[in-house]
Amino acid sequence: MASTSQPLRGKRACKKIFWAVFPHACFILSLVIYAFLGALMFSHIEGNRKVNLSEEYRKFLQNLWYISRNLSDNMTENEEVFKEKIHALLNTAERDWFVNPKDIWTFFGSLFFCCTVFTTVGYGNTYPVTRIGKYLCMLYALFGIPLMFLVLTDMGDILATVLSKSYNEFRKLQSKILASKLCSGSTCNKGDELKPRAQSKLAINEPLTIIEVLKSQPSVKRKPVKYRNAKIFEMLIARENEHTKPARNKSIERWSSCPELARGKTMSKVIQNFDKIGKQLEKLDVPIVLMVLVIFVYISCAAAILPNWETRLDFQEAFYFCFITLTTIGFGDTQLEHPKFFLFFSLYIIIGMEIVFIAFKLGQDRLIGLYKKVISFCGEKKMPSKKVYPK
Repeated sequence: MASTSQPLRGKRACKKIFWAVFPHACFILSLVIYAFLGALMFSHIEGNRKVNLSEEYRKFLQNLWYISRNLSDNMTENEEVFKEKIHALLNTAERDWFVNPKDIWTFFGSLFFCCTVFTTVGYGNTYPVTRIGKYLCMLYALFGIPLMFLVLTDMGDILATVLSKSYNEFRKLQSKILASKLCSGSTCNKGDELKPRAQSKLAINEPLTIIEVLKSQPSVKRKPVKYRNAKIFEMLIARENEHTKPARNKSIERWSSCPELARGKTMSKVIQNFDKIGKQLEKLDVPIVLMVLVIFVYISCAAAILPNWETRLDFQEAFYFCFITLTTIGFGDTQLEHPKFFLFFSLYIIIGMEIVFIAFKLGQDRLIGLYKKVISFCGEKKMPSKKVYPK
């Protein structure tokens, strides 16, 4: 029996772990599938479009030809004036005139674009040009942004639980260290000497019988003697029946008699897990200074790794780029040469956005508490003092 019960327990434990992890994995998997479908859609629509040379492009080439001709005819022209003319002309140019759409809207480039859409970063260096692409981008963002925030909230609960437990364990360890330092004097020795005496006094007293315990209850004390004895007898019978009843495992009976009941119970637990999303984040109570330190260390680690494949970025530029990305500002002033490598860094972006989201939530709670204190303080100052009239 022992050999057969162990595999059953192992299977039940695996099932519990699976159904506990299932909601979180479901959200992450749905976001990944959504990103891949969007990449296929935008790479097909924007990558296969035809580039039509507009009248503006012809004017640009004509002005460029005039500037180059004037430079060749008049070599004595000031170099600064020539630079200003070229700079002003290049500012009027559009990138689509010189870049093949298939080079931008590859599968990985489209996937990077989708990630910037539903994370609300929006660098601005890659954007849809066709009318169908613009409409689909709006529709894609309409469903992708709530899904991304749902994943952030769900993963934020996990991070909030980890952070709160780690912080509480650190506080307990800190209190134990302080207690051991304070307890190193003579006070703890005296307390240790008193403990055996107290225990010896308690050991001398005889244990109370069940009748004496029942008589000491207030519901029995108030009644007369004959009613009191009947009440004690009823309590003794009820207590004896509780001990003689065999313990039955209801879950095993349900599973053996009707497996659908056990499945329904499991599904109700899964639904309860969905209902608990966002609750742990509301209970989180970690100092905001600690969260700022975590964000600084997190961004610094990425800023030290990113220049290995983005050679144009140093540590400071990479730190700035990661901060702008994680806070979803996304100016687009810093462009990446190899977005493929940074795309594999998407897990870093999602976790970093969750950490920043938790920090913003804590800051919001602190601001609300500060506003409450200020309003209550101002309300107490403006309250008129009660006048006491003589009788």
